[in-house]
Amino acid sequence: MKTEKANSYPNQQNNTPVWKKIIVKSHLPEKLSPLREISKNLWWVWNTEARELFSFIDNETWEACDHNPVVLLDQVSYKRFKELEKDSGFISRMDKVYGDFRQYLEERKNLGSPQIAYFSMEYGLHDSLKIYSGGLGMLAGDYLKEASDMKVNMVGVGLLYRYGYFKQALNLHGEQMANYEFQNFSKIPVNPVLNENNEFVKISIDYPGRQLFAKIWQVNIGSVKLLLLDADLPENQEGDRSVTHHLYGGNNENRLKQEMLLGIGGIKALNALGYNSEIYHCNEGHAAFIGLERVSSIIEKYKLNFSEAKEVVRASTIFTTHTPVPAGHDSFHDDLFKYYMEGYYNKTGLSWEEFTLLGKATPEEDHFNMSYLACNLSQGINGVSKLHGDVSKTVLKPLYPGFLEEELEIGYVTNGVHYSTWTAQEWKNIHKEYFGPEFPQTQLDFDVWDKIYRVPDEKIWEIRKTLRTRLINYIKERFSDSWIKRNENPQLVTEVLDKLDPNALTIGFARRFATYKRGYLLFRNLERLSKIVNNPEKPVQFIFAGKAHPADKAGQELIKHIVEISKRPEFRGKILFVQNYDINLAKMLLQGVDVWLNTPTRPLEASGTSGQKGVMNGTLHFSVLDGWWVEGYQENAGWALPAERAYDVQDFQDELDAQTIYGIFEDEITRIFYDRNEEDIPVEWIDYIKNTIAQVAPKFTTGRMMQDYHDRYYKPQLTRATSINNENFKWAKEMAAWKQKVSTVWDSIEIKSSDTSNGIKENMKVGQEYPFRVEIDLKGLLSNEVGLEMIITENGTEDPPRIVETFNFEVEECNGSVCCFKLNFHPVHPGSFNYGLRLYPKNEGLPHKQDFNYVKWL
Repeated sequence: MKTEKANSYPNQQNNTPVWKKIIVKSHLPEKLSPLREISKNLWWVWNTEARELFSFIDNETWEACDHNPVVLLDQVSYKRFKELEKDSGFISRMDKVYGDFRQYLEERKNLGSPQIAYFSMEYGLHDSLKIYSGGLGMLAGDYLKEASDMKVNMVGVGLLYRYGYFKQALNLHGEQMANYEFQNFSKIPVNPVLNENNEFVKISIDYPGRQLFAKIWQVNIGSVKLLLLDADLPENQEGDRSVTHHLYGGNNENRLKQEMLLGIGGIKALNALGYNSEIYHCNEGHAAFIGLERVSSIIEKYKLNFSEAKEVVRASTIFTTHTPVPAGHDSFHDDLFKYYMEGYYNKTGLSWEEFTLLGKATPEEDHFNMSYLACNLSQGINGVSKLHGDVSKTVLKPLYPGFLEEELEIGYVTNGVHYSTWTAQEWKNIHKEYFGPEFPQTQLDFDVWDKIYRVPDEKIWEIRKTLRTRLINYIKERFSDSWIKRNENPQLVTEVLDKLDPNALTIGFARRFATYKRGYLLFRNLERLSKIVNNPEKPVQFIFAGKAHPADKAGQELIKHIVEISKRPEFRGKILFVQNYDINLAKMLLQGVDVWLNTPTRPLEASGTSGQKGVMNGTLHFSVLDGWWVEGYQENAGWALPAERAYDVQDFQDELDAQTIYGIFEDEITRIFYDRNEEDIPVEWIDYIKNTIAQVAPKFTTGRMMQDYHDRYYKPQLTRATSINNENFKWAKEMAAWKQKVSTVWDSIEIKSSDTSNGIKENMKVGQEYPFRVEIDLKGLLSNEVGLEMIITENGTEDPPRIVETFNFEVEECNGSVCCFKLNFHPVHPGSFNYGLRLYPKNEGLPHKQDFNYVKWL
């Protein structure tokens, strides 16, 4: 019997899909190749026409890629490129932008002296380059942009972080979640630095028992080059690869490893690429190791000793501190510091004890302080506002025993902001029309800004309404997306969005959420706050944004508290917290809000620059008189809380400040904003805006800041550094030898006699002469190598006492090494005073007394 053959089944191995990977790269037609070149230079960040050009290519993709033209050109379809290639209007626009770009670079092709090397841990340039966290980085980024605009010969040095700083998300309860996004370096505007073999240029630094290797990348910022070091390489140990993963990430050991790479590795990177900078600018203590590496390099190359090399380094180095409290300055425990740096000190010729004293005020300290190191290896030291310069004297005075706080040579250059980056195009158009077509090149002529008074009120008000409406629309879109993603109640989302009002007085508060910023101040009296925001005739809305450091639990709790309040029925749509504060959100807020609120505990705001960005856009500032606002505040051009503390107890002071804020909102701000003429224009408010732009804004640009650094530091230090280096470092050698001679005998200098019989008495009369003689054995020093001075201070409770006058003694005669110093004292001020006599080393080659920190009080 024949059996029927069973149905056959297909081979199971053949019916399973087999996928093979292919990569299809974008192809930019040759005719559009200028777009690629422009995308690789951050000049487009502050050129409106360039950004509009990229947006026109594909606006939806442009928004989706967060305005990153490198990604845009990779994602746009070839079909779209072919359309643009045939679009004569687009080609004309592209050629115009590209022509402007090439001309801009050509004008900056041959830059003069000095060449400045600028070191910073972070740079805020654009959201596509995640190498910043906050104000320090934003300041550094703006400064490099201004250097390019002002044709300054500058190169920046920093680190290229694989994950950067975190992206903030909030959950349903308002709790901050930190998400770190991987940066694909091929998708951001960085360029590999290659050698003649088309290989990455690399540097290495020594870690204990091993080396750390780092690639060099380059960011083009107009004509300025920013060199970034990347240690995420397979030849490094796994634990070392993470050194450049996160900005301010990891423990104190990782921070030390980062700062070694920035400072020591940064100098090596400059040397590897042939840079020969004349001035070195250390932006915060993170980069202080630049001084040590320069010293060791000079010792090795030119066979100088440590003291001689130190003279060379100090003369050409500036240290800018941004930190107003001692705890904010990076320091490393002796054990940790020795583990990583013990192999380094012998390059300097110092003993280990001498080496560690470069980062200490006294030998007894058990931490190596990076700011102390920066001070010891820098001639110029400055804070970032006038007030912060004074605060920095208090913080750094342990380095200068024997000197009174107010006489310390610690200056200031108040921070500024890059006009072209932060000013809305609507305002730029007005400025071009009224300030002149050459503006902002003329921004340093403060009189030019007075022309804002010629602008009709209606034009200014129209701009303010346009920018506020744009902000509210942007917030609604960004807010709704984030709330929907975290599954907020749809009814709540709708209610909040409906209540956001483009015509209401809008207040912005956005910054890093640290407790000293006092973001909680507005919420001390919720009943009174509710009346302010819910006034039916004069409504007010507050928009908050900002990140708290992942380790700052108090800051995170404050964010959660604000979010919780914002969901209460009386505050829905009136109080809003927008997550993930970044550069683009900052621009929208600073341009669109009516008032920028700032409430730090004085004097803990070193400078602050967010409010400066606001005033460029006619946003009025309301702040504690701290940081830059001490210099910026003008009556009828913003509002200020009093500088003086009424209470020592912080909680009482907070209560008083909160009540003052409520009162100013109720009695002044809302009244002026809603007081309209027959054309519905708030005339007095417009006057405040005009006063702000004319009297405040011009003083706080990075153009003015750059000019101040040149006048106060770069130019004078270049002159001295050149003299120090000339004739095979002749002056450096002579200065080091003189300091060695003085220091050898200083402690043995002896006061032989002090004649007060006819001199200073407890009771004196104004207008009379009181001779005073002091006989001193100088132990071999010449009389012109020392100075003797009388310092008169107030006799009060103030600590430190304030200097009233200083008088210098003259040399009357010398017998061998014993010299008699004489002063004929003529008191001119009645009152009770203290006086003291102080001997100090004197040399015309010293830039200031603290450069050689030896004094002797008699």
